Amino acid sequence: MNGYPNCSANHTKIWSHYLVLALGIPQLTINIASVIFNCTVIFTRMATKDLHKPISILFCNLAFSDLFTSFSGFWISMLFITNPDITIFGSKDMLAPYALYTMSILSTIYNLVSIGIERYLAVAESMRTRFRVARNHSVAAVLINWVLALFLGCLPLMGWNCLHTEKNLSILYSPFCVDYLIFIAIPNVVVAFIIPLFTYLRIIIILRKRKLRMKACGQATGTYKSAEIQVARTSIFIWLLALISYAPFFAGVIFDATNHQCHADLYPGVYIFRNCTAMLITMNCLGNPIIYTLKPKALGAKLKPLKCLSASVSEPAPLRTSSRGCLWSRAADGPDLVNVVRGRAEITPHSRPLPARGQLRGAESNAGHGNQHGAGGGSQGGQPRKGGWSFVASLGSFHSLR
Repeated sequence: MNGYPNCSANHTKIWSHYLVLALGIPQLTINIASVIFNCTVIFTRMATKDLHKPISILFCNLAFSDLFTSFSGFWISMLFITNPDITIFGSKDMLAPYALYTMSILSTIYNLVSIGIERYLAVAESMRTRFRVARNHSVAAVLINWVLALFLGCLPLMGWNCLHTEKNLSILYSPFCVDYLIFIAIPNVVVAFIIPLFTYLRIIIILRKRKLRMKACGQATGTYKSAEIQVARTSIFIWLLALISYAPFFAGVIFDATNHQCHADLYPGVYIFRNCTAMLITMNCLGNPIIYTLKPKALGAKLKPLKCLSASVSEPAPLRTSSRGCLWSRAADGPDLVNVVRGRAEITPHSRPLPARGQLRGAESNAGHGNQHGAGGGSQGGQPRKGGWSFVASLGSFHSLR
């Protein structure tokens, strides 16, 4: 471990000015870009009054977490440029920014996990029950995320630090202790990798099963195939971004825990690697708005109608029956589902749920009665049942898909 007596802590200046600027200026630039992107997300969500939707609350909170990460990263970068030696030997001045940085990163991880779980519930539960993730659920998830991140991130400020002792002192992140870094890094990095991977894989499996069921009924499956491809592409982007952003930091913590060398022996390679891991974490804060919310085509469409916030809602299409007795909505094989999968529509309680097998005959007669009166939108058989949920409607909550 660290803190061996043969390591002299004479705190001599070992950083060159050129190396400090070469590492510090890119860090500042990435942090500023991340602040701009996340402020754009927050402004867009609030200006369009989109926060009544549960997923929008999670997206906005993710932007706030990334914004705090960028601010704390900017603070650490300024301390590194003005006095780079304190980032090696440790100082009380580094304790507060490191604690804020840790809290913000943990909040970002917990928000990413919450978004993955919400996406899974929006698709999986809609096939069996009328369950819907409500606004209160998202608010509760946000509060729990911040309380947990605040508690774990502020542990060094409460006394779990190595300011007054060199035993167990972190070489890379002084004045943090190595055991605190292990306690924070291992479980949270595992959570950041495993849970999003599981949730998005389950969503892809559900989409594939649904596509096979529709194919067996002789229905069009093009939109479900498109949805499956888009979910797979987005989940790969999310997982790879998390891997690139957090895996180097995790490797640095493992190296820190097994290191037996002094500061001077590790300069400059290990400390350059440490600064690069900080830039990669900030790149995650820069990539999250792009993957989740800042779609270039949709962003202009959101900002343009700020003066006209009231939009007309189209009438739901009646159900039709196939020759095999399978029911589907007209939106299921038209371009509407592609739009909701791409995040241009929201989940709505005005869609008729798919009936059970025992109800097929009655539904067929109702649909036939509706067809005799034209579109059937004004007949009783063509009216949607209030409170019903369909799998097609559940796909409409995919803001994160492109």
